[in-house]
Amino acid sequence: MPDLFARLARNNLVLPEQTRPIASYVPAVAIHSGTIVLISGQVPIVDGSPIATGRVPEDVSIETAQLCARQCVLNALAALKSEIGDLSRLRRVARLGCFVACSPEFTEHPKVANGASDLLMELLGEDGKHARAAVGVPSLPLGVPVEIEFMFVVD
Repeated sequence: MPDLFARLARNNLVLPEQTRPIASYVPAVAIHSGTIVLISGQVPIVDGSPIATGRVPEDVSIETAQLCARQCVLNALAALKSEIGDLSRLRRVARLGCFVACSPEFTEHPKVANGASDLLMELLGEDGKHARAAVGVPSLPLGVPVEIEFMFVVD
């Protein structure tokens, strides 16, 4: 596993504190003797506030939505760290599910999800490659344009 913190620093990224759930769920759950960790849907929150709100592309550009997806990755890594204690235990990203708030005509969900996927591959190399779904929805919590759930493999 590449040095995740070094790659974060090279990309001028800082791992935030884990965000508190906004409803009745927990941020992460480890299963199968702790080898798989499911991360609840993460939204693009920084310092307690969404970094963007609205639907793609009417209110939020694809580029801004990609930045939101990147923030979802950072928030997911913070939740993972909180659950397992040490990110050096991270072995790979298994899957992510990206939800994009958009109009019914919008069909570029994969481009938005690439914001998350590309960052994971930048940070983790081959271990950042993953299975993925990207779907459009009419709305998301707090009015954010992107929400992403994750599945990580750890040791």
